[in-house]
Amino acid sequence: METLKNKVAVVTGGNSGIGYATAIELKAQGAKVIITGRRRTAIEAAAEELGVTGLVADQASLTDIEQLVATVKEKFGKVDILFINAGVLGGAGIEEATEETFDQVIGVNFKGAYFTLSRFIPILKDGASVVFLSSNTASMSAANSSIYSSTKAALNSVMKIAAVELAPRRIRVNAISPGPIETEILKKQGFTEAELSGLKDWIIGRVPLQQMGKAADVGKMVVHLSAEGASFITGAEFLMDGGMSL
Repeated sequence: METLKNKVAVVTGGNSGIGYATAIELKAQGAKVIITGRRRTAIEAAAEELGVTGLVADQASLTDIEQLVATVKEKFGKVDILFINAGVLGGAGIEEATEETFDQVIGVNFKGAYFTLSRFIPILKDGASVVFLSSNTASMSAANSSIYSSTKAALNSVMKIAAVELAPRRIRVNAISPGPIETEILKKQGFTEAELSGLKDWIIGRVPLQQMGKAADVGKMVVHLSAEGASFITGAEFLMDGGMSL
């Protein structure tokens, strides 16, 4: 059964990883899906593969966000589902942190996500679903993660306040906080195959379920939170980390 038939869904950062997998799940449930990304070639290729609409937008740019909203409004009218997924990794020990890294991670993960929600609010349908991609690191205290973890903790705070502010319009706002998910992002960090294998073994050793999650798992949760069965859920954070944060 197509639980989201004819719903308009926007997925930021949808050309790979969790965003790509979520677009697959949303489309399978009948939604009209728009994916965004900052690299034209990547977003166009992904959109063609998925059979969805692809729009170029850099979440770090308020100008891009506002143009994205204007384009979506012109082509689709109102939005039923907004998955604010785009984000970047980055960080260092607090002593070694640079302003450049701080501004980049904060600019995409927090400022960009914040203004994506802000500017989309006028074109969200009453009863719409907004989902932030957070992280289990928001409630953990690992060394060298202060910048990244702070962005996700901030998003969780905004999510709860947005849930209160948008409740009169029955717009529900929630967050999904994954732990380690098997995506291409680790491969983009410059690790050798041996280093990557060792890192995965180390990560899995910290997860009680002894496995990494799948991007499709997150996509299915986005679908659930956007469907009728979750109509009484708002202001909630859903940990999906195999027990890692316990």
